[in-house]
Amino acid sequence: MAPEIKVYALSTCVHCKNAKAYLDQCGVKYDCVHVDQLTGDERKAMIEEVKKLNPSVSFPTLVIDGKTLVGFDKAKVDEALGKK
Repeated sequence: MAPEIKVYALSTCVHCKNAKAYLDQCGVKYDCVHVDQLTGDERKAMIEEVKKLNPSVSFPTLVIDGKTLVGFDKAKVDEALGKK
């Protein structure tokens, strides 16, 4: 069964781009939200959502099957994906 993955990112962030590229390499599907491209209430609501997962509101914030990962760390992503 495929993992459920959500990526909260900034469109200009190199770490966010690297995280998405790595997930692409792993061949997993994910939902990505570029928080900096949202406006108004939608943006405020998304920042609140990220804050609940990651109080420092840093990017990327990844949620893999309910586990929150802050920043891009291949080893932690592999672990969350169940890869050895």
